[in-house]
Amino acid sequence: MNYIDLFAGCGGLSLGLHNAGWQGLFAIEKNADAFKTLEHNLIDKKNHFDWPTWLDKRPYSIDTILKNYKEELINLRGRVDMVTGGPPCQGFSTAGERNEEDIRNTLIKSYIQFVKMVQPKILFFENVRGFTMEFDKNKSKGKKYSEYVLDKLDKAGYDVHGEMVDFSKFGVPQKRCRFILVGVRKDLVKNDSNTALIFFDRIKSNREQFLISKSLKMTVTLEDAISDLLQANGTVPSPDTKSFKAGIYSKVKSSYQSYIREGGEVNGIPDSHRFVNHTTLVKNRFKYLLSHEERNKVISNKAKEKFKLKKRTIVPLGGRAIAPTITSLPDDYIHYLEPRVFTVREYARIQSFPDNYEFKGKYTSGGKLRKKEVPRYTQIGNAIPPLFGEQSGLVLLDMVTSTM
Repeated sequence: MNYIDLFAGCGGLSLGLHNAGWQGLFAIEKNADAFKTLEHNLIDKKNHFDWPTWLDKRPYSIDTILKNYKEELINLRGRVDMVTGGPPCQGFSTAGERNEEDIRNTLIKSYIQFVKMVQPKILFFENVRGFTMEFDKNKSKGKKYSEYVLDKLDKAGYDVHGEMVDFSKFGVPQKRCRFILVGVRKDLVKNDSNTALIFFDRIKSNREQFLISKSLKMTVTLEDAISDLLQANGTVPSPDTKSFKAGIYSKVKSSYQSYIREGGEVNGIPDSHRFVNHTTLVKNRFKYLLSHEERNKVISNKAKEKFKLKKRTIVPLGGRAIAPTITSLPDDYIHYLEPRVFTVREYARIQSFPDNYEFKGKYTSGGKLRKKEVPRYTQIGNAIPPLFGEQSGLVLLDMVTSTM
């Protein structure tokens, strides 16, 4: 079965679908660095996409594709099993300003237009919790984009159903709740049943056996995920950045680490496991916060006043709990054991990317560049966890074969 991945990012969902047995046709991703990561891992290394000859392998916006390749998209009708992906979430996210007039929100209409052109058998759509919430500050008070999408896809001929899903209940070491929508073309639905609803029933009933098959636990703590990546293991010069140190592996300490490390060890140095060069002042502050503040909660106002901190979110984490939703800002969190922020590789572990998945581009961006660039931390923070993508892919594969 084949699919097209819209707003593909660095390829988290595509990797999961690859592992589930799907074959990609092509992926649309606007950012050059995110596309570079996807290209390196899924095109060059895995040959995952049957890329069409009429489309160059490079970054595109969805609107460029819609404008310049309308005829080619229409010609795909009857040949595409699934369209996946959700538009960028910054305009909807409760972690941001939730601006209803954010230009990125209009990409919803582009997504629906693409679906109408291609008319795939099945749809898989993901977005943040804020996508289901009303905007209460702007001119269209009360607007929920989830209801808008459900209505538009229903009118476009799809049986649709959407629910909030917590990825931590599917073996991902992170409490990450996202809106998942599944749609099945109505002419393929049997007996007027809500076929889309079947996805949510099956992914829940299948998860235990899926995780057992990979020797994984249902609940994975932060310590389970990254305790073999401590800076205390020792350091070496960073392979891809001057004047930085990178970490090395210790022995495997959990079944999750055994699963995630397979095929990822190159001379004992994990990819993108570069430590931030914290000053002594910052390290001492982190040590104090780890010793005096409650774990997994934003530090107290008293602590902020003590260190004259204006940053809204600083959370010292606990190793024996599931990690909270990681953001695109690594300095939001303090490592559970060491006075530092996470490395890119630790971020990737929390999102269930295997260690053999290599990230490209800058590590971080600051200031105004954050709105334009998608460095490694952001690529991972924006991704769908591949472990959840694989479980979704197996259910979707069964659904599309049973509806043909």
